[in-house]
Amino acid sequence: MAKILVVDDEEHIRMLYSEELQDAGYEVITTDSGYKLLELIEQEKPDLVILDIKLVDYNGLDLLQDIRAKFYDLPVILSTAYDTFKEDTKSLAADYYVVKSFDLTELKKKIAMALEARSENE
Repeated sequence: MAKILVVDDEEHIRMLYSEELQDAGYEVITTDSGYKLLELIEQEKPDLVILDIKLVDYNGLDLLQDIRAKFYDLPVILSTAYDTFKEDTKSLAADYYVVKSFDLTELKKKIAMALEARSENE
């Protein structure tokens, strides 16, 4: 069972993603902050990270750069309410970019694609 780490400062998003992804057969862990995120990744060893861009305490694009520097092959899906960040060159380091929605069909599709690509590269 793949383990997914959801990083989002909005509790209702964390709860929605957690419930929907657990129902889809994933193990889900969540955090509301980028604080000590690299340590959490080291400890939990997720197979994929869903990362919000606009966190209260951190810039998700900067966190993405930190994740890539230390865990270069860990799939990361940027999840944001704003599609304008797609133009930011820092967002290119993500495997996928998904605009937040209560319909998680697109997100689930990107998760499956990212996990499949990772297993092919191992």
